[in-house]
Amino acid sequence: MGGPLVREGYTGTGPGSITPDGCAVELYARLSAGTEPEVIASALRPGASILELGCGAGRVTHPLVARGFEVTAVDESPGMLERVRGARTVLSPIETLDLGEERFDAVVLGSFLVHSGDHRVREGLLRTCRTCVKDDGLVLVQREAADYHSAVPREREDPAAGCVIRILSARPVGEGVDEVCVEYVFEDARWTQTFRSRELSVERFEAYLGEAGLVVDRCLTPDGVWVLARPRRP
Repeated sequence: MGGPLVREGYTGTGPGSITPDGCAVELYARLSAGTEPEVIASALRPGASILELGCGAGRVTHPLVARGFEVTAVDESPGMLERVRGARTVLSPIETLDLGEERFDAVVLGSFLVHSGDHRVREGLLRTCRTCVKDDGLVLVQREAADYHSAVPREREDPAAGCVIRILSARPVGEGVDEVCVEYVFEDARWTQTFRSRELSVERFEAYLGEAGLVVDRCLTPDGVWVLARPRRP
């Protein structure tokens, strides 16, 4: 094992521990799951095995477990995984995950991770998706909405969590990558997260999946944010 993982361009502020990609553990333990568990569950058979990549503190994990899915939750942060209940947990960066010959009915790559500003990281994420899904399985990917980088500043409420989420800025830092700053405001605490995001057209998104051996099947949400892909058949 080497030293602590550092992700360039990713920072966070606020109470408690901050992960290498700028996420605050306490913040992600507070945020609600929204409609994401319903979107994921709608595409899968009951009791399917799910590999959730970048599970965080279990925001989506816990509702999926409650619905009867068999979830293996992966994250690179020990602090995040300590908050996960009811699922098998694996401590690892997604792009270097090694589960041997184990394969899953579905692999979930949420949190807009596919928009990583680092080509090598994105390639590793999608390679893991393809390696870990069964040949007849499904890969569910969350991508940014079309105006994610342009409609700033903007804000939305998370009523279930009791916070306001503000996208403060999306500043170009070169080669098609923006540095995005997000603020989370609760009555008793405030966090910020800064990360690198590469804006992807639908065509480029599908091409990157294709390079990893995945083929887009359909969108699971009207806004195109959740996408269902399948392994390319020989």
